[in-house]
Amino acid sequence: MRSVFGSGPRRFTATRGVVSGAVLLVALSACGESGAGADGAGGDGGNDAQACTAGEVSYGEVDEEVAAAEVDEEALVVYSGRSEDLVAPLLDQFTEETGIELSVRYGNTAAMTAQLLEEGDQSPADFFLSQDAGALGALANAGCLATLPEETLAQVAQTYRAPDDTWVALTGRARVIAVNPDLVAEADRPTSIDDVLDERWSGQVGIAPTNASFQSFITAIRVLEGEDAARQFLDGLVTNDVQTYEGNGDVLAAVDSGEIAMGLINHYYLYELAAEAGRESIVAENVFLDDGGAGSLINISGAGVVSGTDRGEDAQALLDFMLSETAQNYFAETTYEYPMIEGVDPPAGLPTLEELDAPDLDLSDLDSLGETLELINEAGLT
Repeated sequence: MRSVFGSGPRRFTATRGVVSGAVLLVALSACGESGAGADGAGGDGGNDAQACTAGEVSYGEVDEEVAAAEVDEEALVVYSGRSEDLVAPLLDQFTEETGIELSVRYGNTAAMTAQLLEEGDQSPADFFLSQDAGALGALANAGCLATLPEETLAQVAQTYRAPDDTWVALTGRARVIAVNPDLVAEADRPTSIDDVLDERWSGQVGIAPTNASFQSFITAIRVLEGEDAARQFLDGLVTNDVQTYEGNGDVLAAVDSGEIAMGLINHYYLYELAAEAGRESIVAENVFLDDGGAGSLINISGAGVVSGTDRGEDAQALLDFMLSETAQNYFAETTYEYPMIEGVDPPAGLPTLEELDAPDLDLSDLDSLGETLELINEAGLT
């Protein structure tokens, strides 16, 4: 177990009680061969060998309002599962440096994934930017991502790129337990995710069940330990009177204020809060688990080139920019996430990725969102 300070800016209006969530499973999948060849992504045109077509891959819920937003198909069309506030400055810089105009459709990652799956090879999208590895895995399984060139893949450690070479990570996001040291003595700090189920913490643990990072964490339990283990963990949270919040920032705010003793979040929320409120005013601390289980998950944000695009060179240029020192430093300094390339340091005070005991997990296997949401719903947490 490792305790490290960490923080960051999200919305901090804590709301207690159960929040609602829904999922519409979009049944679609792939036709054609897995992988497109380097020309599909970084070459001189589109990719006719692989098509994103209707079938049986399901992920997320289409957001009709987002789907109705127009895009300019004369520009390079980006589907972004990361927020406009976060990535727009970086995308604007790309256009300034390259002259390549972008038309960006923003929405949450699950919604953008479902939309691309629904549109199939009729999608206007050329490039996909994801907040979660599971979404990229679903798109790859549906034939919606082109194979990337080796020079791009080689920049990112094998753990943080697709086994079929269709996507790469842009940033790393460590799962942690935020604790209030006034309420959790050093000797009582959790060393395993199961420690939060101890009855002495009844009513004192917070989660954000509709948040994508919590859902990915539960998916990791399912993949690593099986569905029964995930169900038992969720039921254990309910039995122990877990407190539910709208987002990770709200969970952290409740921990920091002493409303609850600990919460399950990602590492960077603490860094963001410190940047917003000042380090000296923050009580909460991050605890990094080192047992190699789902509580030590390192998820990613990542990107891929949409198969069939006729803007392969431009889409590849955007991906290369996202892996440049400029962009990687932007993420480390702005969102306090782990950079993915050598030569860019993680945020000060964080353990390195090599020092963390992440589970032995193919991140593409986090693609089974529907099954996870069923378990969370069955537990009564949404």
